[in-house]
Amino acid sequence: MPLNRSNLLVALVLLTMVVGCVFRSDRGSVSRPEPAETPDASASPAAAAPTPLKRADVGDFIVEQQDLSVARFQRLDNQVKTEKMLEKAADKLNQALILPHTILIRTRSCAEQNAFYDPKDRSVTICFEMMERFLGVFKASGETEERAYERMFDSMRFVFLHEIGHALIDAYDLPVAGNEEDAADRLAAYVNLTELGEDGVKAVYAAADAFNLEAKQTVPSKRKFADEHLLNEQRFYTSLCMIYGSDASKHARIVDAGYLPKERAVRCRNEYQRTVESWRSLLEPWRKR
Repeated sequence: MPLNRSNLLVALVLLTMVVGCVFRSDRGSVSRPEPAETPDASASPAAAAPTPLKRADVGDFIVEQQDLSVARFQRLDNQVKTEKMLEKAADKLNQALILPHTILIRTRSCAEQNAFYDPKDRSVTICFEMMERFLGVFKASGETEERAYERMFDSMRFVFLHEIGHALIDAYDLPVAGNEEDAADRLAAYVNLTELGEDGVKAVYAAADAFNLEAKQTVPSKRKFADEHLLNEQRFYTSLCMIYGSDASKHARIVDAGYLPKERAVRCRNEYQRTVESWRSLLEPWRKR
């Protein structure tokens, strides 16, 4: 039977409603992309992509001088102060990094063989007892007094930067995926190998040797296994891996002479690169240049 005009109008309205329900413009599968908005030529680049605000530099690395309290450390204390080792280190750090607060650095007698960062007073302390211990480790390996003294100071450069790593993790509230002690070791390797030239390479080699010699001269214990630091054997191989990964051709002897197993060596370039990229990324917002 033919539809009259009234019925035809109702049918058209119903059809329109059905089509509207099936092909709603907010359904992702059939929505049409809106034409791209034409950029305003007058808009400045800053308005399009705001530059992150520069972080306030309200602190410095400051050397805290302390009187020597133990006579047997006189030579060590004299060299640190005469050569202004801490002042030079603080100056380089202050030129490179923004700080949200002051960080003190010092050498002193601690009545223990240690080096540490203390978050309570935001300070890095290098104990003369630890310097003495490393000196003894190198001498026990057959080094002459002067050579052992030189290698001890090389290795302490690595230790110092390890503790600076802890200080920066605290100051910048950096995320650490994994063991913080290992992260601090990797910062020390990163800075030495990328910023300090041959002196930095010598520092990582000396630290690796110190870890290896200490591993041989000490007896494993539950306390060692439970410590937050990696085992000295692990720190030895990781340090060698960082050196080898930084320039495999230059440091090929590490593998050729059997110091670093080939199974680890093949991964060292990528391991080193990840370390460098990670620390660069973490420190980038805090760099002055």
